[in-house]
Amino acid sequence: MSGQNSKADWRREISTVLKNLPRKKRRTDSDTLRARLKEQDFFRGARSVLFFAPLPDEVDLWPLLEETISSGKVVALPCFDADNQRYASRRVENVRVEILSGQFGIREPSVGCIEMPLDDLELVLVPGVAFDLNGHRLGRGKGYYDRLLENFTGKKVGIAFDEQIVEAVPRESLDVRMDYILTPTRIVHVV
Repeated sequence: MSGQNSKADWRREISTVLKNLPRKKRRTDSDTLRARLKEQDFFRGARSVLFFAPLPDEVDLWPLLEETISSGKVVALPCFDADNQRYASRRVENVRVEILSGQFGIREPSVGCIEMPLDDLELVLVPGVAFDLNGHRLGRGKGYYDRLLENFTGKKVGIAFDEQIVEAVPRESLDVRMDYILTPTRIVHVV
């Protein structure tokens, strides 16, 4: 696909590619990416991390979320605030008790979990439809993550399968750029 294609075109193209990924490859690549993430200094050194609950076509970091909580780090997940039509961050201490199906059928913390300002977090792991190696991200089209991260000063890491890396993501002025892109086969520090 060329850089002239619209965001909707990119979303359709990448969605087709991801739907055709064999389940075993998706699982193996998720395992590999979790292991790579644990080795990164930005992850090991972070005392607080915002994870995401994966959709079926995204890298599955969920087992690492539980492991990270057990290690003593502060862990949070996005939680949709329907009144303000945006995501907020809530701390999670027990995924077996505090997680429910949220607004869009995505796992998120219950309202009983403490809201955490993003300024209290050091690292945010960010899903997306596609990424380029310059740190640009194509989301699902509602701008929720861009609004969540617009003033975040910590490290932002785009998490993706290799099949989600494209030459150039179409972008707009409000799109938030990642500091790193992590796939099962590479780590790119965006300069």
